[in-house]
Amino acid sequence: MTALDPDDLSGDERTAVEHLLYRLADDELVLAERYTEWQVTAPTLESDLALANIAQDELGHARLWYDLLQDLGYSESELIYERDPGEFRHATLAEVPFEEGDWADAVVRGYLYDVAENCRLEALENSAHPRIANRVSKVRGEEEYHREHARNWLERLAGDEDGRRRLQTALDRLFPHALTLFEPTDETVEDDIVGMGIRRRGLDDLREEWLATVEPFLESVGLRLPMDPDDPADRLPDAVGRDRSHTDDWFDLHDEMTHTYRELGRTETTRIMDKPTDE
Repeated sequence: MTALDPDDLSGDERTAVEHLLYRLADDELVLAERYTEWQVTAPTLESDLALANIAQDELGHARLWYDLLQDLGYSESELIYERDPGEFRHATLAEVPFEEGDWADAVVRGYLYDVAENCRLEALENSAHPRIANRVSKVRGEEEYHREHARNWLERLAGDEDGRRRLQTALDRLFPHALTLFEPTDETVEDDIVGMGIRRRGLDDLREEWLATVEPFLESVGLRLPMDPDDPADRLPDAVGRDRSHTDDWFDLHDEMTHTYRELGRTETTRIMDKPTDE
């Protein structure tokens, strides 16, 4: 299979592929939008440039996944600018606003997300759909830099008592939203995603792998996870994103994100570069 051709997919398979791609693309798009809020306000010029580059990477990754949805007949406008905000499937970790001026929030959020991203990309490397699997290596290569950036800043901020306090406050606030990364869009569809080999591992397994990575590292810098170790899902927020339940902050962000498109009265997007290939 050289493309995600709808004629090659059964109805259930198409639904499973779409749910998976929306998870991937929406996370990357919305988190990138949040990251851009740090432009010229990060604590150093180096960190400002680094986060701007990370945001650009995430937007590029979002495009890789949205392009596969376009193979299934959707336009870019339908996928992003004209799509109802209540239809997005991103985890709420991507949408909740930063605590104003708190760099610790950006650092903790980036670390929690990037480790989770690595776990799910590993599970997609042998996807039954080559067009999905072929894009994983490009994304993983860039995500390695993102994780290293977050780890370095965590260690740096945790070097004094005030920094650890701010990191812990951010972790306490963001951890429940990070758990939403591992929530299903739909239980039946999630079973199909794994059963059809579209993703080789289930969400519970990915969450356990994520916890096994983040918990010891955070403890090593003096932080603790705010959870029941026997039931981490007990800390889920009211809105989880995956099931299309969102915080009010998302609707405000979506309005900002699509403002120019609507203000100019556009009905389609303008491309300034060719569609990426898998070569």
